[in-house]
Amino acid sequence: MIGQLCRLPRRGAQQRAEELLSRFDLADAADRGVKTYSGGMRRRLDLAASLVSRPPILFLDEPTTGLDPRSRLVLWDIIRALAAGGTTVLLTTQYLEEADQLADRIVVIDRGSVIAQGSADELKAQVGGDRIAVTVAPESDLAAARAVLSRYAEGELHVDPGRRAVSAPVPEGVRSIPAIAAAMSAAGVLMDDLGMLRPSLDDVFLTLTGHSADPVSVSTEKAQLI
Repeated sequence: MIGQLCRLPRRGAQQRAEELLSRFDLADAADRGVKTYSGGMRRRLDLAASLVSRPPILFLDEPTTGLDPRSRLVLWDIIRALAAGGTTVLLTTQYLEEADQLADRIVVIDRGSVIAQGSADELKAQVGGDRIAVTVAPESDLAAARAVLSRYAEGELHVDPGRRAVSAPVPEGVRSIPAIAAAMSAAGVLMDDLGMLRPSLDDVFLTLTGHSADPVSVSTEKAQLI
């Protein structure tokens, strides 16, 4: 029906429908009524229908809302494939992880106003970028760990006495971990954990607005994935 509305000949519409049902893993359910489909299947059918006419630009308004994690990942793969094939996708989403995974360019909207835009990495850099985090064992001195990490840090150290953790931005990033581990050992500091803290887009939104993301607070513009 969608194919005929797009002025495809009847045979061409049938062929396009079969192609899309196969592409979206719906061929086995092609003869079933849509009311018998699961939420994930219906969402894939919606997306398939929007692609009948091979649009160069596709607008998706929160396409994964209400889906289970597996169905969401399947839809992410489909969106990536569309972008890789040359389709420009404008996606609005309330899931900041989704924006992080899919978008080349992100526009953050808070209460109707654009408050930031750029790539995920550019936005994360606004909250300080990557940090090295050390969790100190109970039998070791937190102050000693702080002193060691300060030798490698470029910026303010953050100490969390309750978690016995200290973190700081480090210019060399993950490459500095072996040297820091060796220095901690030489200083007699026993660690329960040592690793990278990478800011999320949730951190970005919280830093920029002072509150968590609202259900319709993020717009992500997807150009072609490369």
